[in-house]
Amino acid sequence: MAEENKKLKIGWFSFSCSEDSTIVFTELMNEHWQEWKKMFDFRHVRVLKSKNIMDEFDIAFIEGAITSDKYAEQLKEIRQKSKKLVAVGACAVQGMPAGQRNFFDEKQKEEIEALIARFAALPKVLRVSEVVKVDAEVPGCPMDPNIFLKVVNELVAELKS
Repeated sequence: MAEENKKLKIGWFSFSCSEDSTIVFTELMNEHWQEWKKMFDFRHVRVLKSKNIMDEFDIAFIEGAITSDKYAEQLKEIRQKSKKLVAVGACAVQGMPAGQRNFFDEKQKEEIEALIARFAALPKVLRVSEVVKVDAEVPGCPMDPNIFLKVVNELVAELKS
């Protein structure tokens, strides 16, 4: 296959969040499927397929905040395998609203100590950029579909050039 016709390898990953951006993404698929199936190889997108490949990605989209060492390690692995990484949605970009506990007072922190221990949670909820380098961000809760499309189009143009 000629280099200019090579499909870009895509990964979509969701961490601690409501997965509302995943829903917006699937709605965008309804509108753009004919175009995107010709240009993207959806390697790891659990909302689309049950058998996913975790080898390399031209673009990895990360939804959600990082709440545990396990998630941080998974994110670092994804970053290592990705040419470009995009933080998607408010939790990934700002750490909120998933990170509400970051602003708890001492009494509230004491009340959730058992849950933090039980789920091996980090002391502080992290946004994606606090763990790895982020190449682009799509804010919103859920993400803004117009900004998402703009970012996708910019990255496609950059990676295809």
